[in-house]
Amino acid sequence: MVFHRSDWVEGAGVPDPLEGFRPESGRVAERLRDEIIDGVREPGSRLVEREIAEQLGVSRIPVRDALRVLVAEGLVTPRPRSWAVVREFSASDIADLREVRSAFEALTFRLAAERRSPEGLRRLHRVLDAEWEAARAGDPLRARRAAADFHEVVTELAANDLLAELQRTLRSRMRWLLVQHDDLVAVAQEHQELYDAIAARDSRSVAALVARHLQTSSNLAAEHGAASSG
Repeated sequence: MVFHRSDWVEGAGVPDPLEGFRPESGRVAERLRDEIIDGVREPGSRLVEREIAEQLGVSRIPVRDALRVLVAEGLVTPRPRSWAVVREFSASDIADLREVRSAFEALTFRLAAERRSPEGLRRLHRVLDAEWEAARAGDPLRARRAAADFHEVVTELAANDLLAELQRTLRSRMRWLLVQHDDLVAVAQEHQELYDAIAARDSRSVAALVARHLQTSSNLAAEHGAASSG
């Protein structure tokens, strides 16, 4: 086994065997979370421990633990015994998420414009570049993921620990909400305008752009839902 400099415990002189360790349940939760948010596992579809364990080549215990995590995150609805279902968000659920998103982003984007750092802007620009590249290539999976990443990096730029904590609590449900669109270029263009306003520290423009972006997202989500149900 080859150890690298980063594998050594500071001052100990020996490699840390737990460095970079992730429990199996964490890897299973990440896989299922991505599949739910990306729409691979559709709302209402069953999540059976035995079947998932066979698909992923793991035992049922990490699957059971992963499902508990996803229930806590609001993406999965538990059922009796050894299965669950992908959550079906009701109209009321979505309205609640949009209300929270509206209040959250109005503050987050304003603080990002006031507090952004050069390094933070570079991170945001990299995410925006990735979104543009995927949108122009017509790659919905990568474009939607990058679009959700854009909002998360803006939260980092806001430099408010409590906002970051709230974002972590709501992260999975918000990412699900943020990927409900099909017009990849339109979303990338609005993110470009938001980036430019943040870079210019233009709080007034940011406020107007956020309000417009929220309305655009609502309209695109309605179109996406109609297309999916059709």
